[in-house]
Amino acid sequence: MIPDPARFLRQLFDRAVEVADPMRSLAAFLPEKPTGRVLVIGAGKASARMAEAVEAAWGPCQGLVITRYGYARPCEGIEIVEAAHPVPDQAGVDATQRMLALLDGLTEDDFVLALISGGASALLCAPADGMTLAEKQNVNAALLASGAPIVQMNTVRKHLSRVKGGQLSAAAYPARLLSLMISDVPGDDPAFIGSGPTVGDATTPEDARAILDRWSIPVPASARDALNHSGVVPPGDLRLSRTRNVIYAAPAQSLAAAAELASPQAEIRTLGDRIEGEARDVARDQAAMARDIAATLAPGDRPVLLLSGGELTVTRTGDGVGGPNAEFCLALALALDGHPQVHAIACDTDGVDGAAEVAGALVGPATLSTPGAAEALARNDAHSFFAKADSQVVTGPTLTNVNDFRAILILPPE
Repeated sequence: MIPDPARFLRQLFDRAVEVADPMRSLAAFLPEKPTGRVLVIGAGKASARMAEAVEAAWGPCQGLVITRYGYARPCEGIEIVEAAHPVPDQAGVDATQRMLALLDGLTEDDFVLALISGGASALLCAPADGMTLAEKQNVNAALLASGAPIVQMNTVRKHLSRVKGGQLSAAAYPARLLSLMISDVPGDDPAFIGSGPTVGDATTPEDARAILDRWSIPVPASARDALNHSGVVPPGDLRLSRTRNVIYAAPAQSLAAAAELASPQAEIRTLGDRIEGEARDVARDQAAMARDIAATLAPGDRPVLLLSGGELTVTRTGDGVGGPNAEFCLALALALDGHPQVHAIACDTDGVDGAAEVAGALVGPATLSTPGAAEALARNDAHSFFAKADSQVVTGPTLTNVNDFRAILILPPE
């Protein structure tokens, strides 16, 4: 028996975050520090922690890394710059320009280590020629509110940038470049982690236009014009020939660690680490699955734990404060309607669900005793609801990012 389901689920989430901590895992993927000039660059919510891990292994290094406000870490040589996420700001633009200046004039004898994690799409910001930062901010905000999958959002971002879609590697050529990545995208395609600044990209401006049309995303004329002059670097381009990309941490590893921790107490059923879709739709599907499993359990049976990862989306129609994980939890609670055997957690492993400083939420049989759940879901106001219910999961900066973590615990009847 699991006497405290909420505590048990929180321990699983904490374990999933712990194994993705760069201080635990990055050093094994570093080569010996090269002789000659070494430059460390990077961007993402985990990038400062990654830089800290690099200096723990290599000693002080020259370089510049851009991370989210509040996510900086102490480094001796690598400069850590904080900027805005998920909508970029001038600090990100200025730091990206300085990073490009560091790469200018490198030779084939130089070595660049790039540290890329989720969040780099906003933090590494160099608007396409002809676009202002304000226009880029508006496009980014519209993408986030559209409900478009992350891969499609990043396709548009690449073609409206001077640094994404392989362009960072192109700026470093002819230096050797090793890019170490933490994946936060379903399927772990390196081309879409942080919009693939060191990875060649096969998408086209036509693909980006089709996505804008498909999701009815309003963009200024400057953005439409910029798509006619995309600098995205195709696979096989000579400027990528000295780049090697390595994903060293991914969602599957975190789900496996949580499963290992839980296995002595529950039967584990992993639904996959690449689930996408509208948060409330996925919640309803998983609630139905949990109900079906609960109906098969008898007193004394082992509990069943459903684990899943990926990246859900929210199509914003209301004016509330929410995020995909909290909205998943709220829709799940409504679909379960106080089911006495089911408890759940859904959190973003970076500690930030949507734009709120909240990782996610916990759900239990008593969740709907807090009034206003249906109204909160209609307004996309899940964070406000779970704050009233005292069921938020608040971690502060986790310094890593392997995307969503969801666990649904189905207990046998008493």
